[in-house]
Amino acid sequence: MIPQFSIIEDGFELHVAGRLMLRHSRSCPTLTVARGQADVTMVRGNFRITDTPSGQITPIVALVEPDRVELLADGKPCALLSIESDGALLVEAVDPAYDRLWLRFHAEPREAVWGGGEQMSYLALNGRAFPIWTSEPGVGRDKSTALTRRMDEDGMAGGDYWNSNYPQPTFLTSRWIAVHLAESCYSVLDFTDPAHHQVEVWRHAARFEFFAADGPQGLVTALSDRFGRQPPLPDWAIGGAIVGLKDGITSFERLERYLEAGTAVAGLWCEDWAGVRETSFGRRLFWDWRRSDARYPDLPDRIAALAARGIRFLAYANPYLAVDGSFYAEAAAAGHFARCPDSDAPYLVDFGEFDCGVLDFTRAETRDWFAERLLGQEMLDIGVAGWMADFGEYLPTDLRLADGSDPMEAHNLWPVLWAQVNAAALAKRGRTGDALFFMRAGFSGVQGHCPLLWAGDQSVDFTRHDGIGTVITGALSSGLVGNAYSHSDCGGYTSLHGNVRTIELMQRWCELAAFAPVMRSHEGNRPDDNLQYDSTPELLACFARWSRVHAHLAPYVRHLVGEAVATGLPAQRPLFLHYPGDPALWPVQDAFLYGADLLVAPAIEEGATRRALILPGDAPWRDVWTGEDVAPGSHEVPAPIGRPPLFYRPDSHFAVLFAMIPEVAG
Repeated sequence: MIPQFSIIEDGFELHVAGRLMLRHSRSCPTLTVARGQADVTMVRGNFRITDTPSGQITPIVALVEPDRVELLADGKPCALLSIESDGALLVEAVDPAYDRLWLRFHAEPREAVWGGGEQMSYLALNGRAFPIWTSEPGVGRDKSTALTRRMDEDGMAGGDYWNSNYPQPTFLTSRWIAVHLAESCYSVLDFTDPAHHQVEVWRHAARFEFFAADGPQGLVTALSDRFGRQPPLPDWAIGGAIVGLKDGITSFERLERYLEAGTAVAGLWCEDWAGVRETSFGRRLFWDWRRSDARYPDLPDRIAALAARGIRFLAYANPYLAVDGSFYAEAAAAGHFARCPDSDAPYLVDFGEFDCGVLDFTRAETRDWFAERLLGQEMLDIGVAGWMADFGEYLPTDLRLADGSDPMEAHNLWPVLWAQVNAAALAKRGRTGDALFFMRAGFSGVQGHCPLLWAGDQSVDFTRHDGIGTVITGALSSGLVGNAYSHSDCGGYTSLHGNVRTIELMQRWCELAAFAPVMRSHEGNRPDDNLQYDSTPELLACFARWSRVHAHLAPYVRHLVGEAVATGLPAQRPLFLHYPGDPALWPVQDAFLYGADLLVAPAIEEGATRRALILPGDAPWRDVWTGEDVAPGSHEVPAPIGRPPLFYRPDSHFAVLFAMIPEVAG
């Protein structure tokens, strides 16, 4: 699939596998170059990035060859486009001072576009621009809301629709092609003009990779081949719920209440295993990755006792160390921290009322030390079976790295390096595919190292851009670029300015979380202000019920894991992945296929008792709750609490399993 340039009147074209990718003419040029002047401000992982480009040039064609195009401006060579041996397109400005590129790809009328990594607001990207820069996603993420505006005033923390922990400069279209920018610099995927798909690159040279297939499944497989496959999820992780409690030693007593209520428990997750600190944001963790004997006395023995009952213990870590922690001095003495721009002092980041050093993972010694000393000796060796590998988005752009790399280009790569450190810790002890870590941050290539995503810090509400529904959008978008497994904080996380959980939200989140490959609860940033699943007998019964459904589906999930290993197809899939010929399905982001055989349409609007949905294809679907067959097409169906719309293919090998869901749910 080697692209070739061809001459047309007044310009050139580039085709890939019979698809037109680029068309350049004097009236519709494909490339612009300029000099940039960036201004970057970071406040606790929230970034304000602006640019003042100058000297824009839109060059004209001088020479077209099958594998090379030379572009001129004012009669002088200005830029080159060349096809590399592997079929990638290299675009470069002749003068390296021109460090901004805008490349415009051909678009056809009504062509749908997806991708961008893990996007939380929109599955179909048409009509919008998406800056590619890993960051905090923000609280509210909707500039029309009072919460977002208030958070913007407090540390630029409101966010917008495009802010993401895990962006990726890859897009797919309904012509079943994909384009990937193989650079880590700041970039923008811009689909605001229906006449073209524009990629802005803050670099003087950029490499683009192309993929083409007969349909979306083949395209997703090709992208998974490119970025790497996740190992199979361990059986224990898909056989029940991971109960998240951060109540010190009392967490073990509370877990017994979950078990007594009939919860199918796969694990106990205590993110506060290393201690806590109270801040104005809420209860934060103490960032020093060794067990807190004061908070969790005799933890190794307690972990072993749980393991004897078939229950794993999970913990928490991130790639920073608090200055008041026990490991900070050791790390500083060994040179494990990134440095200040004008001294050898460790660069410190304010994480909200406490400062931390940033581990410099460009050093092999630092990667090895963290993987062995902290993740290995302090966690795996005491029986920890998994952890949240949090953060990775906070790399500032004004520090010095050991390998001399530009922080503007290293920033997006930081989550990938962080994933490599965690994966190395598992591999060294032979625990790959057994112990399990999960991440929220990512970038191109994280797929080959991170076995499981989680959808980040949703607000504890039903809001359009930051509530429960974004969990679905995040899973579907990230799955299209090769991430097979995603899940969320059941119950939501962020509770600020009086925004607290409701009983309805807790119930609806259980109904959603049961149909992810991993089901895990979280107590949130303000646990004392919010309902927990063991706050009332009714909520505890709700969580237990859906944990049993999750465990009941384990044979089907194991089948989906096998598909993911073989093909890279995600467990949770957009409807169009199996029904690509229906344009009505292309933007659907409030329902999903769980594998090919089960359609899940959660209620994600507050107060909903019914909802609209599309049953795709040309064969009937069977309603899980009534057992009746329903014709394909558009429907409005009941969606009472406790009975989210679920449909399965009657000819599925797992039809009997699906038909038993009502009995299991009680």
